[in-house]
This record gives sequence, structure tokens and C-alpha cells, in this order.
Amino acid sequence: MTTHPSTAEKGAGPLLRAWREQRRISQLELALRADSSARHISFVETGRSRPSEEMVLRLAEHLDVPVRERNALLLAAGYAPRYPETPLDDPALGALREGIERLIGGYEPYPALVVDALYNVVAANRGVMTLVDGVGEALLEPPLNAMRLALHPQGLAPRIRNLRAWRGHLLEQMERQIALHRSEPLRALYEEVAAYPVPDADPADEPSEPVPYFALPLRIEHEGRTLSFVSSISTFNTPMDVTVAELAIETLLPADPATAKYLQASLS
Repeated sequence: MTTHPSTAEKGAGPLLRAWREQRRISQLELALRADSSARHISFVETGRSRPSEEMVLRLAEHLDVPVRERNALLLAAGYAPRYPETPLDDPALGALREGIERLIGGYEPYPALVVDALYNVVAANRGVMTLVDGVGEALLEPPLNAMRLALHPQGLAPRIRNLRAWRGHLLEQMERQIALHRSEPLRALYEEVAAYPVPDADPADEPSEPVPYFALPLRIEHEGRTLSFVSSISTFNTPMDVTVAELAIETLLPADPATAKYLQASLS
């Protein structure tokens, strides 16, 4: 059985081995990628050899270890963390915040939002706020959580016409994130939202004729009509800060002309 990177064993070696096994990469393959030798990788993993700071970072890069966990590897190896975790409201990230607000504002009238590693909403445009109109007040108290908003019975779930399919998509997305990140809070959130009740499928919620969508749509009822969107998620390239590394920008693109026309009229 593959060891999860949350192993309680001490030292960088066991942590590196756990990440390597999770990525299903052999010692030889990792050695070739990192310009090392399988023997040295073995010695590092068993604690017989202490890796240099450069080697820890190089192995973490080739194992696609998240930035937060790279700091944990460095600490386990006896080195200082390399990547800061700057609060999003820190003046140092002022240009980032301004850029994000400009980006999602420019996407209007279509919905766009920014979430952190736990799917807490850190920014949203008017298109998103239009969709969440009528959601239970408790769900709108800070911090707003995108997964709770989407799947809670007092959230958007009753208005999502293809809830079972969209719920399956969101849960699979969370499962991929849990596999990538060592995050017990994310796992707890997954268990919470996965336990929300799901109503029986209503044939009336599905279109009578198949619609040639190019991706799984989010079909949501709004003021007596069904709007259809497809989702796109973007992250920052080569982040050097934990906070920035864990931000994701989600944009909802109208999946049909009727949805685009309605949004353009409603927010004009």
C-alpha cells in the first residue's frame, strides 16, 4: 500500500519517499530527472545521507510537491523554509489584489471568483453575486466557501438542474486536490459536503433533447430560467509564496447564446 505523505515518520527522507511513491515514480526515474543516482536517492530516503538544500528543492520540483509542503520538506531536512506565506491583505500583495480585482471585474457580466486552498472565496465579481442571490444567510457569512455554496441544501444545490453530475464533478475535483496536497482541513471539508443530502433525480431537470455542450455544464435556475455555464480554473505560474500558490481563479463561461444574452442584459 502506498504511504501517504502525512506519515508521522521524522526527517526529510521518509517524506520524500512518500511523495515519490504517491507519484508512482521509481528511485531510478527520479534520479535521472534530478541528475542524481538511484543509490543516492535510496540513501536520502533511508536517512543514511542528508540531502543538501538544493537537492531537497530539486527533488520536490520533480515530484511536483506543493509549495507549502516544500517548506515542510526543508524543515524536516534541517533548513529554513524557502517560501513565505504572506496574508492576502498584506501591502506586499497589493499589486496582486489589484490585478485580481481588475481581472474578474473585466470578466463581467459573466461570473468569476477567486478561491484559496480550502475553496474559501477571497474575491468575486457581480456575476457571481447575482447567482447567489437568495442563498441562506448563514452560507453568506464570511468566509464564503464555494463548495458549501454550491452543494448545501440551503445554497445553490436546489437550483442546480444537473446537481448529481455537477456534484460528482466537484467531489472529484476535491479528491484530486486531497491527493496532491497534505491537508486535513480540505479532507474535512470534503467529508462535510459529500454528506449533504442529494434529492432524487427529476427527469424534468434534464433537457428533452441532448445539447452539444463542449464540456460538462453547470445548469442553474435563476429567476425562472435555466442558465448554462462551463467552468475554467486558472492558477499562477511558478509561485514563490504559499498564499499565491494556493489561489485559483474560476471563470464561468456561458455555454449557450441565451445565457450570454441574459447576463449581458441583466448587468448592463
